[in-house]
Amino acid sequence: MTRTESDREDLIREAVALSPRAELLTPGCDQPVTVGFRDKTALSLFFGQDPVYQFDQAGRLRRAFVDGLLYRSQRSTLAQLERVRTAERTILSRIDLTEPRLNQFRAAMTTRITDLLDALQAGGCTIQRKQPADAEITPLLLASLQQITACDRWIAEPANAAR
Repeated sequence: MTRTESDREDLIREAVALSPRAELLTPGCDQPVTVGFRDKTALSLFFGQDPVYQFDQAGRLRRAFVDGLLYRSQRSTLAQLERVRTAERTILSRIDLTEPRLNQFRAAMTTRITDLLDALQAGGCTIQRKQPADAEITPLLLASLQQITACDRWIAEPANAAR
């Protein structure tokens, strides 16, 4: 296992677990936005390399990667996970977000997603690439983004309940 982080792979070519998937050019974003679905219902959003948001089938946040930090659902909050590396080992440090930090996180995420939804509804997004090539991704993406923005209970059940 490598001890350094690197740029993510070409998601359109290599993220085979996300099907369908597409790379969008959107107004106001200097990097493409990659979108993909697990089981055609659970949306993953990649705004360039960072931030990344992964949702469950109900539109609730499961995991995120924001400002170089990992986040995962943790009951009623998010756990912020940071890799602390030494010469001998790597430690995963965990901090559960307080309510003010959780609200700040949600507001920033919601703004990004709402901006993407607005651009998509206004016809301002261009699909640069998609896989499979004949995928009808726009209606699926619109429905998922609307579901996400409408969720009152926006944090998913923990991905691994034993943690």
